[in-house]
Amino acid sequence: MNATVFAPWVDPDEKPLIRFQNVTKRFGDFTAIDDLSLDIFEKEFFALLGPSGCGKTTMMRMLAGFESPSAGRIELAGQNIAPVPPNKRAVNMMFQSYALFPHLSVWDNIAFGLRRDNLPKHDIQDRVEEMLKLTRLEKFARRKPHQISGGQRQRVALARSLAKAPKLLLLDEPLGALDKKLRQDTQFELMDIQETTGTTFVIVTHDQEEAMTVASRIAVMDEGKLMQVATPDEIYEAPATVYIADFIGDVNIIEGRARATGENQYQIDWAEGQQPLIASSTRSFSNDQTCHLAIRPEKVAISSERPENAANVLQGTVHDIAYLGNLSTYHVKLPNGHMIKAQTANTRRIARRSFTWEDTVWLSWTATAGVLLES
Repeated sequence: MNATVFAPWVDPDEKPLIRFQNVTKRFGDFTAIDDLSLDIFEKEFFALLGPSGCGKTTMMRMLAGFESPSAGRIELAGQNIAPVPPNKRAVNMMFQSYALFPHLSVWDNIAFGLRRDNLPKHDIQDRVEEMLKLTRLEKFARRKPHQISGGQRQRVALARSLAKAPKLLLLDEPLGALDKKLRQDTQFELMDIQETTGTTFVIVTHDQEEAMTVASRIAVMDEGKLMQVATPDEIYEAPATVYIADFIGDVNIIEGRARATGENQYQIDWAEGQQPLIASSTRSFSNDQTCHLAIRPEKVAISSERPENAANVLQGTVHDIAYLGNLSTYHVKLPNGHMIKAQTANTRRIARRSFTWEDTVWLSWTATAGVLLES
């Protein structure tokens, strides 16, 4: 799905498939969801992302019908779904545990919901075969769940969830039980299946990488509130708050005081005895306002010579090195004790590192490389 073409959320005439309107959910004195409004559109692969206890699973359970909102309204395709019981909603849910029937074959697991709906035999046959093909499980059709791998069980659960052609599929940490390599492969399979079926997927995850990989948009949540709803690249490159910058990916956050030096240009006084930093920002800051400069390690250049003409230049010593195969991350300690991370891509096989522990190095970045955020 081409992201430049598929963006129903920017079209004011598009009607959302799901609409949360001022939804609050309380459990006794605890507020799990706090006056939350959100639109999700048809054919989106939408991610609810946040730490444990942020309210993302509660939102999913309300969509599925396992919980009712304490206040507010949830609509599916323009209809209030509060009075509709879970089994009558055009919504299916795939659980983290997969919840497959151990005594049934893969084929019968997928057919289970269709048989409950008393569909004609040939329709069930056709639909199950279609699902087996979609999830590439044809040759495992007669096996029981314990005779196949974790990744295959995950695909059976997905096929069973999609068999009834729901308008909306909810996925609760669906890849949590898989190892890293299999999880990455399965993420792309999920995206392909979602694109092929055109079903709207809403995934709950606490894994930032997973959300960034699969989702058309991400809602970052904390303590029952939406912190930012945007595309993965917007959330990474233009986080709305320090919390989001820190939550998504790796980041350096430098606190200081802003001073305007021109249109959208600021000088940041941040440490005694250090040159002010220079940053561009379309957000406006008053003079001496506390601000935070968030800058990703890959946007910080590291060199043994002082760079010419760079907007921001700092000197420090290499304190730590993390070698991740494709990347090396250098933790550089500044004279005032502040630590800055710089990342370089390992494009060639390295016989010898350019920098090693205790080396004196120069860090530099442009005025537009970081994002200036309010405290």
